[in-house]
Amino acid sequence: MFPVLPSIRTTAAHGVPRTSPGARLGAVAAGAALLVSTGCGMSSELRGEMPTDINVSSPMMQEGQPLPSAYTCEADGEPVSPPLSWSGLPDEVGSIALVADDPGDAAVFWMVYDLDPQLVELRQNTVPGDAKVGQNSDGDTAYGAPCPEEGDMHEYRFTVYALDGTLDLPEGAALSLTLEAIADQAVARGTLVTNSE
Repeated sequence: MFPVLPSIRTTAAHGVPRTSPGARLGAVAAGAALLVSTGCGMSSELRGEMPTDINVSSPMMQEGQPLPSAYTCEADGEPVSPPLSWSGLPDEVGSIALVADDPGDAAVFWMVYDLDPQLVELRQNTVPGDAKVGQNSDGDTAYGAPCPEEGDMHEYRFTVYALDGTLDLPEGAALSLTLEAIADQAVARGTLVTNSE
């Protein structure tokens, strides 16, 4: 089910209370590109109505339910990235990208791209060795565990995009570049939405 890969790396993780003002400005500067994760805006203009045929699921997360604490800054020990699986990709996909974001904060906390189109899952706290991790809204090349203030309600979206090629960006590429490249190449998407407690 999960092809043999040359290497698997563990995702670095850390939680930071809220997004810093400087990082938030960076996320807002990428605002138009961030619309790609909503399925409207830039991606709709470039591709027309984008199909939402990809089914995204997780053995550890449920649609519409709170994000488990293991994947937030409330984790016992270091937070880890969640396992995800997907199905329903269109034919002849060039690569897969994953964007995990908090739309209420206009913040991306995880960006993975150039995933092999034959993959059907990411295991917990791993990224395949031949995939790339881009910068999140904090400027880190890692899974940045969400850390909302107590009492704030947030949505956390894990969106899988089918792309018609690879992004041709280096590891650790700037958030605005990766979002724009995904918007240019996305042909289908699917989202799993969780929330804060």
